Amino acid sequence: MRTRLFTSILLFFVFSVTINAKVRFASVFSDHMVLQRNSLVSVWGWANPGEKVYLVGSWLPTDTIVVEANNDSSWSAEIRTGEAGGPYTLKAWDWEETVLNDVLLGEVWLCSGQSNMEWSVNHGILNGEEEVAKADIPAIRFYHVPKIGSGNPQENCLVSWEVCTSETMRQTSAIAYFYGKNLRDSLNVPIGLIVSAWGGTPAEVWLPSEHVTGNAELEKASKVRDDFKWWPKQPGRCYHSMIQPLMPYGIAGAIWYQGESNAAVGQTATYDLLMRSLIQSWREGFRKEFPFYFVQIAPYAYGENDRAYLVREQQTKTGAYPNTGMVVIWDLVDDVKNIHPKNKQAVGKRLANWALAKNYGWTDLVYRSPQYQSMRIEKNKIRIFFDSVLTGLTSPDKKIVGFTIAGEDRQFVPAEARIDGKSVLVSAKNVKKPMAVRFLFGNASIGNLFTKEGLPVAPFRTDSFSE
Repeated sequence: MRTRLFTSILLFFVFSVTINAKVRFASVFSDHMVLQRNSLVSVWGWANPGEKVYLVGSWLPTDTIVVEANNDSSWSAEIRTGEAGGPYTLKAWDWEETVLNDVLLGEVWLCSGQSNMEWSVNHGILNGEEEVAKADIPAIRFYHVPKIGSGNPQENCLVSWEVCTSETMRQTSAIAYFYGKNLRDSLNVPIGLIVSAWGGTPAEVWLPSEHVTGNAELEKASKVRDDFKWWPKQPGRCYHSMIQPLMPYGIAGAIWYQGESNAAVGQTATYDLLMRSLIQSWREGFRKEFPFYFVQIAPYAYGENDRAYLVREQQTKTGAYPNTGMVVIWDLVDDVKNIHPKNKQAVGKRLANWALAKNYGWTDLVYRSPQYQSMRIEKNKIRIFFDSVLTGLTSPDKKIVGFTIAGEDRQFVPAEARIDGKSVLVSAKNVKKPMAVRFLFGNASIGNLFTKEGLPVAPFRTDSFSE
């Protein structure tokens, strides 16, 4: 009898709590958030099962959306946003109202990768304290995802949006901040930056685990690394808890800086395949073929057996994937023994120039580094042709460095290089019948060949010889 009474009381208590559960949003929706402007954005959360949920944004006060919570208490809706502006409110209610305040409409970008994306002023960047002093920019907002891995899909990130102040900027991704600041200065609209990065992580932890384990080539490559104390290595661990809970939040696109971890274990042959799978899986999750701009890893003195230059080559291949763009930064490195180049300002600016030119219609920007296009043998020389050379090539030094050339023996030796208009002539005295040319094909190679507009030429090789 007592057991039945206790059970009845318990059920009554649970039922009472359930029927009085306040409608709530997923954690990515909070005060100070930025919603993607001029879009139909997804909004979701939880309420009483079967309960009607009403939503209205104060930017469209007469447009009320009505949805019904499912039997698992979840609900989702799509709300139309307008031109950039704010602050606004977003209200949701069933029997009680929940209000999100200080909501802005603007441009939202996802910023992800490993330590160079995570790197903040607190870690040490160029002129960090000077940048902090001028970082009170209320129109920039951060959503900084905690570093938590999971073997299973998660629904929440348990963090809220923050206004960009000197203190919040100091603690978040410097590249994300400088990227957002360049967009803010150029577009004069609010900027939302979702920062989801974890130093040391390999690329395979950032895409759905089944995309790795379901591909024999990727699964084999993912098993080459040892366990570490400071970051996960298992496929999907960061995707499940640091990307998937954000989906399908309305974003304009993504920026990415990663690859050092894959280079450090010689995981090179599959990196392009890995990245293409990551990009497509993210686009499917966010329900948008958004642009994906990334940074080619910088020169660094890796170990003897590492092949970082092959990861750079793979990244160049990824740059050919639809709606992507690669930023080249070998000229921004002042110490090849530091895997974290300090000049994050220029990296953020170059990424922003891709977005401004490709997404926002700015026609006066030179944003793409020249890449190898073709070669032609001219007696004992090889002429190298590039794409994206508008007015010509140049070097600040008399001698151009970084080129090697090989003949029929396939042995590469240092080469002389001479600019000839928009092409480069490469030769070596002892190579009479040249076959192939390489440029900056080394872990820590830094060159001095630029476009006249100041962008560095991307590393390349003309051959496909085995290493």
